[in-house]
Amino acid sequence: MSCYAYYLTIRQFSLYSRRMENELHSLETKLALLISNSAKLREENLRLRQELAHAQSSNRQFGDRMETAKARLEKLLLTLPEDRS
Repeated sequence: MSCYAYYLTIRQFSLYSRRMENELHSLETKLALLISNSAKLREENLRLRQELAHAQSSNRQFGDRMETAKARLEKLLLTLPEDRS
């Protein structure tokens, strides 16, 4: 009987190892996916930061142009004669 008990223990351990191997494989797959997604998100984040910097630069340039146009219009308005009607 003692050999039979040992056989059951080995068998249970074998099943445990198989389950453990399956779980480890699943975790490895999930980790690989996580690493892949992380790399994609880093690339997207870098691209978005570059787009934001470009948009902010363009916004500053447009703001400067608006201020220049405003100053020119105000100067032009000062040169117009007043309406005396």
